[in-house]
Amino acid sequence: MVLHDIQRYHRHLELRNDNNMRKILLAVIAIALITPVQPLRATCGGGGGGGMGGTMPRSSMSGRNGQPQPEVYVVPWKIVAPGDKPLSTPIVAMWFPADAGESDQAELNVSRMLTLYSAQCVGLQLVKPDDAGTIARFDVAAKRPIVLLVVDGKVVDHAGPTGRAITVSSVENMIHHELFQRETALDSLMETAKNQSSTDKEAAIATYQKVWQQRCLAPRQGRDAQKALKRLGVTVKDAELRSTDPDLSLEMNARITQAMRDAFRAELAADYRNAGALYRAAAAIDPADPVPSRFLGELYRHHTGEWVLARQTFEHLLTMQPDPLSRAVALHGLGKMTIHMGDSAKGLALFEQSIDAYPLALTYRNLAVYWNSERQRTKADQYVQKALAIDPHDPFNLIFAATYLADSGRKEEALRIAKENEGELAASYNLAAIYALLGNKGKAMELLKRHFYQYERYDDVRAMEMWEARVDYVFASMKDDRAFVELTRMAR
Repeated sequence: MVLHDIQRYHRHLELRNDNNMRKILLAVIAIALITPVQPLRATCGGGGGGGMGGTMPRSSMSGRNGQPQPEVYVVPWKIVAPGDKPLSTPIVAMWFPADAGESDQAELNVSRMLTLYSAQCVGLQLVKPDDAGTIARFDVAAKRPIVLLVVDGKVVDHAGPTGRAITVSSVENMIHHELFQRETALDSLMETAKNQSSTDKEAAIATYQKVWQQRCLAPRQGRDAQKALKRLGVTVKDAELRSTDPDLSLEMNARITQAMRDAFRAELAADYRNAGALYRAAAAIDPADPVPSRFLGELYRHHTGEWVLARQTFEHLLTMQPDPLSRAVALHGLGKMTIHMGDSAKGLALFEQSIDAYPLALTYRNLAVYWNSERQRTKADQYVQKALAIDPHDPFNLIFAATYLADSGRKEEALRIAKENEGELAASYNLAAIYALLGNKGKAMELLKRHFYQYERYDDVRAMEMWEARVDYVFASMKDDRAFVELTRMAR
């Protein structure tokens, strides 16, 4: 998709949004008229969080005058816990930090190139210092920090104390070299198949299929093989094979990274309309980059409530051969909206697909919300703990967990966390839930009002969140209070 195509695509989504939303509302009204009243069912909203591309913001000191710069291209390093199945991608970069603190601070956490390489079946594995089995298997206990490049199960290169320095560029270059070698070999196979096609059709088909099998690693050669096979009467399809490849030049990396930082800064300042315009502009700079669409879709879903646009943006993203993090955010967003529209089974299946792509605290929190509303507290608590394990210091995770502490009788601990984090505007709903469970209705109402009228900016979102509060059992003690009914009068 060239620049004017992506701009036309987003204009098309915006023009369709009003008509589609009216159709959805008419359908909902019709269903309401013919459907008998049912008991309250499980939902998945309110306190789960979202926005910011689906992840908590990370900053560097690369901004002007040494000021923190919001980072967008957070590398989707994946932790494989002992007992979990290892990454099955043919190329894996394995990062062995010396300690946990290093993995939080290292420059390897931010890179557009590494993020987009991960979309090409390049696994990025972070091996925690306590993963003794993996450390012993690769014999790196005394060599950390080190990054190994493992190709088809064998270590072929490394960056570390005994070789080149560990920098983001050194890791990028290792992967780039391996991909270049693969692409060169596949180009040679394509030439062989072309020559075979005039004398031995079946041999040509077999050679082209070898190239096709590596389409994730080499999308360009995969597309060429697909076209060649079609000419020979063999049709192969892959809905997720991207139609164009992202531009990974240094100039493009700098340009789109700055554009995304500007957009993210607007989102963090709650200037959502401007953020949306800036994300759309960034998407037009390189239409094959899935990251701008990830942030834009999450903005539509969480902040502006434009769910038709959110769904269409996420569905478009999934056709772009996205990186694991972008795939996970899109699947989570589709899952959450699907549950809200009444199809819990399909929504939960999308959540599981999201976790399989890349585990997000956001997805685990919303699974906890769902199962807690089903009164399966043990299951809900397991997901709370998984969210905390991803980032035990994230204030939103802590506040979210505190709602379960309040609900399980650990009131003093829950109250302490609520007081320590009361300034977190984005967590106002969960803070209100804590105080409601502790019996402080006045404080709960104050924080709910803050959530609806300071944090949320659009009536479509307020209407959904107010409905969520009315059916959320944590506010059951308040549901008949006149003040609560009045506060949530826009519930839809």
